[in-house]
Amino acid sequence: MADKIHCAHILVEKLSVAQELKTKIAKGESFANLAKEYSIDTSKKRGGDLGFFGRGVMVQEFERAAFVLQKGQVSDIVKTQFGYHIIKRLD
Repeated sequence: MADKIHCAHILVEKLSVAQELKTKIAKGESFANLAKEYSIDTSKKRGGDLGFFGRGVMVQEFERAAFVLQKGQVSDIVKTQFGYHIIKRLD
């Protein structure tokens, strides 16, 4: 199991927007471009890139979803206290 993983995410306030973005990603639209356009997080400037992080850094729901992803895989929608995330594992 990796000590640290490299992920990007898109964070939005509404489930309906997250569902719309999940569909666009499934159709092949650029994750990074969608993050830049829609994400409400400061990582949007970097296409959602969160860099490398280990366990215990992110909120529990986010961490659980992120650490089971394979490289290049995109998560289902993850609800946290911050909103709705779509996570992509980059490393």
